[in-house]
Amino acid sequence: MSQFELKKIENDLRKFTDRNFESPSKCRNLDQIRFYVKELCAKIDEYQLRFNYVPQWAYVLLAQYNQEQNKMIYFDFRNTYK
Repeated sequence: MSQFELKKIENDLRKFTDRNFESPSKCRNLDQIRFYVKELCAKIDEYQLRFNYVPQWAYVLLAQYNQEQNKMIYFDFRNTYK
């Protein structure tokens, strides 16, 4: 795959995430984050199957959502069992 094609794939995925996702730090709801994680995982799987390539930043974004999700779960747990 050429560098041009890789760049186009990255740009397409970037446009998709910019249009359809909020940044992880702006998410205020556990269900919202879970939805984004599920959608991003589906998109990563799709790119892996179609192009055999997923930009590294997509995994970084997924890790950021997971980190925010873990924080929210921890705060809920802490507040429930105080």
